[in-house]
Amino acid sequence: MQALAIPETERPRRVELTVDDCVIDRREFYLKGLLELPVHGAPQPFTWGVWLSVSEDSYDRFVELFPNPARPAGEEFFGWLCNSIPGYPETQLLKTMLHVREYPMRPWVELEPTEHPLALDQRAGISVERAITITEHLLHPPQADREASRPAI
Repeated sequence: MQALAIPETERPRRVELTVDDCVIDRREFYLKGLLELPVHGAPQPFTWGVWLSVSEDSYDRFVELFPNPARPAGEEFFGWLCNSIPGYPETQLLKTMLHVREYPMRPWVELEPTEHPLALDQRAGISVERAITITEHLLHPPQADREASRPAI
């Protein structure tokens, strides 16, 4: 997310961050949601916690709704995906809808129905084997991935 690009010494005055939302310089607005992929034969989806860039109006409405224990499900907000999802071609800036669920559930993220592999997997689901492969890659990345993430000395 963009907040990490801001120098650490500037973050206290420029970034308002919670586990559910983020505002940068009162110009950039982000909300957190769950991008769920159905897993064939499994009772629970494979879930990614992701950040979406949203408009100021959407952000303000969401912040008004989200903490309310009586909030109804169904309200939705347009956003742009701000995460790169491992195992897929670039996913940043895919179009999304953020769907509010009943309290206290985090909202779910629906990708625009395109031919992007992640959008296809969200609509059609993934196999248990694919879910295991993704998980193994996250827990034990290939050596090249580990080396690329190390800081240069």
